[in-house]
Amino acid sequence: MSLSERLGCIYFTAMRQKSNQPVQLGLKQNLRQFILLIIVNAFVGAMIGIERSILPEFAAAKFNIASTAVLLSFIVIFGISKAIANYFSGFLAAQYTRKKILVWGWIIAFPVPVIFIYAPSWSWIVFANVLLGIHQGFTWSSTVAMKIDLVGQKNRGFAMGLNEFAGYIAVAMMAFLTAFIADHYGIFPYPFYLGILVACIGLALSVFFVQDTGAFVASEATSLNQLPRLKNIFLETTFKNRQLGAVTQAGLVNNLNDGMIWGLLPIILAKKHFELVDVGIITSIYPAVWGLSQIITGKLADMVSKKGLLFWGMLLQALAIFVLTLANSYAEMVMISTALGIGTAMVYPTFLATISNNTHALDRGKSLGIFRFWRDSGYAIGAVITGITADHLGVNASVMLIGILTLLSAFFILFRMKTFSALD
Repeated sequence: MSLSERLGCIYFTAMRQKSNQPVQLGLKQNLRQFILLIIVNAFVGAMIGIERSILPEFAAAKFNIASTAVLLSFIVIFGISKAIANYFSGFLAAQYTRKKILVWGWIIAFPVPVIFIYAPSWSWIVFANVLLGIHQGFTWSSTVAMKIDLVGQKNRGFAMGLNEFAGYIAVAMMAFLTAFIADHYGIFPYPFYLGILVACIGLALSVFFVQDTGAFVASEATSLNQLPRLKNIFLETTFKNRQLGAVTQAGLVNNLNDGMIWGLLPIILAKKHFELVDVGIITSIYPAVWGLSQIITGKLADMVSKKGLLFWGMLLQALAIFVLTLANSYAEMVMISTALGIGTAMVYPTFLATISNNTHALDRGKSLGIFRFWRDSGYAIGAVITGITADHLGVNASVMLIGILTLLSAFFILFRMKTFSALD
């Protein structure tokens, strides 16, 4: 046990002696703090939603950028920086507490909207996405880990469903709102003023109202039904452990195709002559359905086979991506965006619940950070593959390639993961 873990246990013991009551794990027992963390995560999602639907138009209007590969460079750098922040968030939280990492993440967010407003060149936008990636890695990882700490094993899938619901509904709402503002008042600077407001509120909530969950981790670590400690957390989470490795590769591929949708869907819709408001609606349907559905799929992850949810979710994503190149009408695009949202909702909370249920309490934060490192590396890998393929072979070829990789990921889960129970 590391020094920080020992300190956590000492803190838990002191807290229990002071209050004469043990820390209680569970959703109902910690509902107020849980709801607060959901609200904070909604503001985290809102920060990324600001640029979700308008960045291609923003890049063309302000910097005259037409190359798909150059345009997608912002997703590459965002994915890399978020992945690295995810990786270190677990280790830093073990040393400094989860709350401090959450607060640091919000402080890092402040320059992002200001840079978008005043950036003199595209390189500044790329730098802003470095900061945005670090912000997302620190804040989202912290809220995920803190919710898991609070609820215990019984409701982890449901907790993650609510967490991702809040985050991605906020992404969808902000994607639509910024597109609406851009259509009526101009592509810049007005949409980015929202980012300043979101950062202020997120930081205030995190500093003054969020409580750290170190005592809950220490409490769970003292229980008798813990899994064995992982010998090498990085290797076990990445590929050696059949459960953890299968989830990790699926997480990477999921965000790989999400990066493609993020970067190419607005371009595809623009080439099909959709109005900017329609682009905003269609691109926001995907994260909206993704977010809303996770209330159901998160609970399902506590009740049915996680392997089944992961397989069918990745398969549905693959099928939706394949038909994306064939669709032309507004109704068809809405249906595809909806299918992508449902497929992603089936896997997203299930990823986190599976990782949590297959790791010791003291390994969980680091294992989640490593999983999220690989998962969000998918943004960078997907953007590189998408951009290069689109520039050399065309957008349709790029979309089909991502669809094939998603299909292969589904069958990797089918053959690699073991099925033990609903808690597999």
